[in-house]
Amino acid sequence: MFEIANMNNDDFVYINGEIVRAKDAAISPFDRGFMLGDGIYEAAPVVNGKICDKADFWERFENSVAQIELKIPYTHEEYEAFLNEVIAKNAVKEGVVYTQITRGAAFRDFDYTNTKPTVFAYAFSKVIFDNPLGTKGIEIVSLPEIRWHRRDIKSISLLAQCISKHLAHKAGAFECFLVEDGLVTECSSSSAFIIKDGVLITRPLSHDILPGIRRKVILGFAGELGLKVEQRAFSMEEVYGADEVFISAASLMAIPVIKADGKPINGGKIGKFTPLIRERYAKHLKEQAGLL
Repeated sequence: MFEIANMNNDDFVYINGEIVRAKDAAISPFDRGFMLGDGIYEAAPVVNGKICDKADFWERFENSVAQIELKIPYTHEEYEAFLNEVIAKNAVKEGVVYTQITRGAAFRDFDYTNTKPTVFAYAFSKVIFDNPLGTKGIEIVSLPEIRWHRRDIKSISLLAQCISKHLAHKAGAFECFLVEDGLVTECSSSSAFIIKDGVLITRPLSHDILPGIRRKVILGFAGELGLKVEQRAFSMEEVYGADEVFISAASLMAIPVIKADGKPINGGKIGKFTPLIRERYAKHLKEQAGLL
């Protein structure tokens, strides 16, 4: 038995075929995820106790595990069954469900062979719709891109992201825009967008960024809101001069950025489109959850 900081240790988690209390969960000390970061993770918003954006969840999850020659040892139905069980047992109505799969326990070796995967999942409550940052806005700072060059793989190896997020918080910011060769890639844990003259701009998909599910959904309905879409890289100078800037992530929908590197965006005021994007995304989630 062990304690987990900043978490209810009596919450339920799934680990290798069992639903147990978090304080009772355990893995082998030789698990390759623990020793080498050899694994993949995914997360999805939970609304009204239901997993949202499931098709996109599965598409990205399966793509990531395929890239590292790892196989998910369950069908979609079996996997969703225990995800739904941890959601129900933890009474999560609004929040996030998280899961990860590692290559399992094996002798420490940089090369990998087939082993029995370790599968873990938990769910936690978090405010999605009434997040005060949605109406208050956030500040970001720009930082050098220090991550590896397969950012499209949702790897559990997240040390570079942790360093970047920590540096952003030390600077008094909520998030950071990562810059490589003079252009923004994305954020430490979210996707980056700017709006200029009615055009929504975000970096195109490649190995340089994670294929954000919220990014995909937002681009899909941008036209409904009167926005044109341009997928290209942009600079921090463009960020400073943008009409609007925002980020997106599983539990954030879209959060406006009102200051970047100490410079106010749009005079430090939230523009007209970001609130519309939040409202439209909220509708998207509530429809899936049977609330509309």
